Amino acid sequence: MYALLRNILFLFPPEQVHYFSMNMLKGLCSIRLFRKAVRKYFRPADERLEVKMELQHGALVFSNPVGLGAGFDKNARYLRELEALGFGFVEIGTVTPRPQPGNDKPRLFRLPKDRALINRMGFNNDGVEAIAGRLKQWRNDPANKRSDLIIGGNIGKNKATANDDAWKDYVACFTALFDYVDYFVVNVSSPNTPGLRELQEKDALRKILVSLQEINDTKQSPKPVFLKIAPDLTPEQLDDVVDLALEIKLDGLVATNTTISRTGLVTAPQIVEAIGAGGLSGKPLQKRSTEVVQYIIQKAGGKLPVIASGGIFGGNDALEKIGTGAQLIQVWTGFIYRGPGIVKQICNTLSGERLPGGNRFNG
Repeated sequence: MYALLRNILFLFPPEQVHYFSMNMLKGLCSIRLFRKAVRKYFRPADERLEVKMELQHGALVFSNPVGLGAGFDKNARYLRELEALGFGFVEIGTVTPRPQPGNDKPRLFRLPKDRALINRMGFNNDGVEAIAGRLKQWRNDPANKRSDLIIGGNIGKNKATANDDAWKDYVACFTALFDYVDYFVVNVSSPNTPGLRELQEKDALRKILVSLQEINDTKQSPKPVFLKIAPDLTPEQLDDVVDLALEIKLDGLVATNTTISRTGLVTAPQIVEAIGAGGLSGKPLQKRSTEVVQYIIQKAGGKLPVIASGGIFGGNDALEKIGTGAQLIQVWTGFIYRGPGIVKQICNTLSGERLPGGNRFNG
């Protein structure tokens, strides 16, 4: 049924369809009986899928290992609906200190033949003050008191902020969101903010992460901090990232963000060229993202937890990432192409293939 609906939705501009679809779901889920029906149909029921991550800054317990990557619910508007669809965790953002409109439209493009997307959104979001207020409302709503949804806060810098001052933007977002998210992800790897990826260099990265860790260590209950990295890093750059992460006791890495590569696409070159700049996500990223996850696990000797992202469209893709040592996985483009049943489908595969005789995820 979703395949038919997708064919209709794909007739319209991607960004417009995204908000139309989620606002429709939000409206329907405001009806209690409908929301209960969605939860019953889509949420995985296998308790063995629970993942407990022991991290440098405390433990996190996920109802299942399938999360939604940052960029889908930038402004924390659809948490109730995404929880009803079964996600074990949702990463909101990327959030910046000040609101910003992002890049000019159109800025999101489908490549159906490759099961891929290209985006150059540019950190469009409502700003940390508005998003923190929305998260506070979510946390204080009695209807959500029993929620087991883990919320991550993906944070970045404003486009107008110079790289030398970028650490201040990350600190501002970290401070404002601290009471309302369960963990943080530092995003220095989006290709859509000019100069942002330069912050992945070791010295610039150290300034940002150490500044956050210093604040974190003053808190009574520190929050786990992850770093999201690009798939386009060289082995030497990956070595620097892993060495720094271990040195400053970072909680883990998210691997990977979108790629600037266009290698191996089936879509006609003239179409790809006409789309222009942006980060590529989806199936073409699967192999490279898995390679990066595997490299990190081996380089860190298994001492650095990894959330794997990139090209995950089903259960076997999730098994591939988990087989390399990742503890959690995130979907995004796969959610667009496979539809709302993707979480349950992945979890059913994990239950059937990896869990008989014991809980694979908790050892």
